[in-house]
Amino acid sequence: MDMPTKALLFFALLISCTQAADPCATQSDLSIIHVYGKCSPFDPPKPEPNWVNTVLNMAAKDPARLRYLSSLVAQKVVSVPIAPGQQVLGIGNYVVRVKLGTPGQTMYMVLDNSYDATWAPCAGCTGCSSTMFSPNSSTSYSSLDCSLPQCTQVQGLQCPATGAGACFFNRSYGGDSSLAATLVKDSLTLGKDAVSNYAFGCITAISGRSIPPEGLLGLGRGPMSLLSQTGSLYSGVFSYCLPSFRSYYFSGSLKLGPASQPKRIQTTPLLKNPHRPSLYYVNLTGISVGRVLVPIDPKFLAFNPTTGAGTIIDSGTVITRFVQPIYTAVRDEFRKQVQGPFSSLGAFDTCFTATNEAAAPIIAFHFQGLDLKLPLENSLIHSSAGSLACLAMAAAPNNVNSVLNVIANLQQQNLRVMFDTANSQIGIARELCN
Repeated sequence: MDMPTKALLFFALLISCTQAADPCATQSDLSIIHVYGKCSPFDPPKPEPNWVNTVLNMAAKDPARLRYLSSLVAQKVVSVPIAPGQQVLGIGNYVVRVKLGTPGQTMYMVLDNSYDATWAPCAGCTGCSSTMFSPNSSTSYSSLDCSLPQCTQVQGLQCPATGAGACFFNRSYGGDSSLAATLVKDSLTLGKDAVSNYAFGCITAISGRSIPPEGLLGLGRGPMSLLSQTGSLYSGVFSYCLPSFRSYYFSGSLKLGPASQPKRIQTTPLLKNPHRPSLYYVNLTGISVGRVLVPIDPKFLAFNPTTGAGTIIDSGTVITRFVQPIYTAVRDEFRKQVQGPFSSLGAFDTCFTATNEAAAPIIAFHFQGLDLKLPLENSLIHSSAGSLACLAMAAAPNNVNSVLNVIANLQQQNLRVMFDTANSQIGIARELCN
């Protein structure tokens, strides 16, 4: 073997070894990344030395999120004025890489399965982050006129009373933020799939702390969502596997379409609320703590389309929240089996010395046709030193008049959660999201 050939083989081996040592180098385009991980595209604040505090910081927006979700099911409009000037932007928990335009411009969008529209900050946006989509650089970009049917499907529509004009709208998000945008269409690339003429909001101004810096991919069930706009491509089916917040080197994945889903997966019926069809309701029939089926009045679990009551699976809330009577019953049974003493820390009111963890019971959510036994990593949160453990659930905040139970992303980590709107079912299976 001559020297040039040996040199080429050496450099090929060196590159291969470097990529193998760097998990970020082998990620697919539909990897799901949490913002505190090594592969995060952002520069988030470093995790607190005490890991419980990191989760509490992420969960600090949960009350605003629950107010937002409650306003949706109550069919209220949360109005937040658009303010000029640079804002301190919040970062969503999980993001996925997509490309907008032709040629494609890379954007990292937050996943939100309780929101319909997709939107991205566009060049010239007031208060947006430094990374913005440039319509002028895309050969496939065009704006949408108020006369088109897509415009009537966007909440907060602002069109001229007479004549033609661009489709402008204002939307609230997260309970404490809002955005102003123009409805446009362009190519959206997801992995190897290019979706032409995809309608999304081109943000012109933002206000508040909850707007994700590079936009949002709406995975809800409404007419403007990804599922609705790609019906012929993905048949109304997607799934995600969310990596643990603490899996620093790993990412999860977004799978689109029925062909890529697990062949064996337990399912539960997907319920539909005609007053708020975007939310993914499931029939939660009970909760067990250890071997004890917690006594819960069925009225707190019942699905009621009129009031919005029931249980949803949400990707944007950090810790699972139950209405007060349900949480109190679950917490009290948990305390009875662990036998304390207990302390409070932020939203967590059942923290104990980790040496008592051997007595911590398994918590199971019972859905119609599906029992989900939570691994301890999904039901407990630990301090970095390992000396403290807390029950990682809470009651709905006192200032939220909520009738909604929310299964949040901390309880969904390292699970494959499949949403099949065509067959009206949700599937859940254990999976290591790496």
